[in-house]
Amino acid sequence: MDLNNTRYSRQMLFAPIGVSGQEQLAKKKAAIVGMGALGTVIADHLVRAGVGHVRMIDRDFVEESNLQRQMLYDENDAQEHLPKAVAAARKLRRINSGVNVEGIIADLHAGNAESLLADVDLILDGTDNFQVRYLINDVAIRHDIPWIYGGAVRSRGMFAVILPGVTPCFRCLFPHAPAGRGETCDTVGVLGPLVSIVASYQAAEALKLLVGAASELNPYLEQIDIWQNDHDQLSISDGRNPDCLACVRKQLDYLDTPMVHSEEFAVLCGRDTVQIRPARHSPIDLPSLARRFEPLGPVEHNRFLLRFHIEGHTLVFFQDGRMLIQGTDDLTVARSLYAKYVGH
Repeated sequence: MDLNNTRYSRQMLFAPIGVSGQEQLAKKKAAIVGMGALGTVIADHLVRAGVGHVRMIDRDFVEESNLQRQMLYDENDAQEHLPKAVAAARKLRRINSGVNVEGIIADLHAGNAESLLADVDLILDGTDNFQVRYLINDVAIRHDIPWIYGGAVRSRGMFAVILPGVTPCFRCLFPHAPAGRGETCDTVGVLGPLVSIVASYQAAEALKLLVGAASELNPYLEQIDIWQNDHDQLSISDGRNPDCLACVRKQLDYLDTPMVHSEEFAVLCGRDTVQIRPARHSPIDLPSLARRFEPLGPVEHNRFLLRFHIEGHTLVFFQDGRMLIQGTDDLTVARSLYAKYVGH
């Protein structure tokens, strides 16, 4: 990284970072899980700040409803149904060509989590899914990687810095996932300014960690409601559970769960969508699939995914074999459509 130009001059003038901190940032690797509302803001900050390698992991593609709050995407991305990881990487490489920007189209699960996260210096949470957060927590514990939790829904947001062996882990703070499906942006909405606030806090904590300013880290579980003008700080310094299954007993249930040997069907909360993940990686030839489906109904495809419209539903196929069935949250309907048009 060339520190003689003016790109990072204002950041280096900030004494806690300075030239040495900027040099440290250039050597670091961060992973962002989820490139929705929080993830896009976090990625934008880290790439502009000069973090050397930013890996972005996301399973979804850009839709028009994302544009209200997911800051890196535009109408062309939505019209082209670009995967979020691809669209974000394209934008960010144009913003800072000196950063290694890596976009990965993937659904994070027990079978790939370590390969995607174990080699980074920091993990940032941009998801809206408690199961994935528990999985991130397990990887962080096993490989001693700090991570930063963040959540935003309605007008409420929260974040916390989690340091394995130092702070409470995520399972200490939240021993059990919320009953039911919980609230998400797709079920109860979210304000765009809230997302920017929470993600900016996450990015600021990330910079502290990456330049070695651990003593300046926020020790609280911060909670914000920008509509009600509330800001609460819950101290978590003494929040470690001495009998925690994850960080104390090292029972990493979410990471060590064996992969099933058949397709996995999962309802995506609030999306009116079912995701099907194949038991093993099986790349799809999208042009061949398009020729197969074109006599049956409308088909749209690019080099990343294919959308097939049939029987009032949209079947979305990704190159890695993963599939979304949009227009239903009924697993029976999804299994029927899958068997009818995909087989096993």
